[in-house]
Amino acid sequence: MAVPAKTLNTLASDPLVIAGKSYRSRLLVGTGKYRDMEETRLAVEASGAEIVTVAIRRTNIGQNPHESSLLDVLPPKRYTYLPNTAGCYNADDAIRTCRLARELLDGHDLVKLEVLGDEKTLYPDVPQTLKAAEILIKDGFKVMVYTTDDPIMAKRFAEMGCVAVMPLAAPIGSGLGIRNPFNIRFIVEEARVPILVDAGVGTASDAAIAMELGCDGVLMNTAIAAAQNPVLMASAMKKAIEAGREAYLAGRMPRKQYGTPSSPLGGTFF
Repeated sequence: MAVPAKTLNTLASDPLVIAGKSYRSRLLVGTGKYRDMEETRLAVEASGAEIVTVAIRRTNIGQNPHESSLLDVLPPKRYTYLPNTAGCYNADDAIRTCRLARELLDGHDLVKLEVLGDEKTLYPDVPQTLKAAEILIKDGFKVMVYTTDDPIMAKRFAEMGCVAVMPLAAPIGSGLGIRNPFNIRFIVEEARVPILVDAGVGTASDAAIAMELGCDGVLMNTAIAAAQNPVLMASAMKKAIEAGREAYLAGRMPRKQYGTPSSPLGGTFF
């Protein structure tokens, strides 16, 4: 029996909506750690991502007019820039960084907020993140917030006005995969805003699992940039995100303790 066209076109009519804007791709990618600007460009193109993160404190987007700029290889007319506060360890630095990004990008107000707690684990400092988020939201920013996989905190960030909540799957850059799928599932079940896994993805299967759990998207950088072939890994991640989303929408079969035959025994001829 032919599958209805409506079913086949599910992803085409299933956009990711963040702060009122729709995106076809549910994969967001970082722009750091690549060998050069050309590899950055090729990997981002292969990923199909429409939103790219940029560490304002580490990447030139016009601060240094005599150096190569990311804007030259990833034009803002094609991509939505998501300035992030990577490397900030207190609310004041994060707020200052977001305001600098808004100035550099002509009033751009969509930002990724992360305030780290220590250099070893790179876990977020949640109290400082809360402080920064509250001030940034009052200042007119649309905040996508990096946080722990604590369902209570995720709910609080959503209620205070963050446009997306981004719980970690594992420590930043670790590649350990989804360490606590139950917490991610709890966060998704209570979601009032898009939930995107951020940090910890190591390979395509990790991305697919995040999507199968019901996440709205995945943000990654190291998993692609640190691969032996970043461009090929970017392509793999694109496919994994799409497959995971389709599997979630399709609804997996229930898990069973014992096996059941693929061909029913009832109604056999002999």
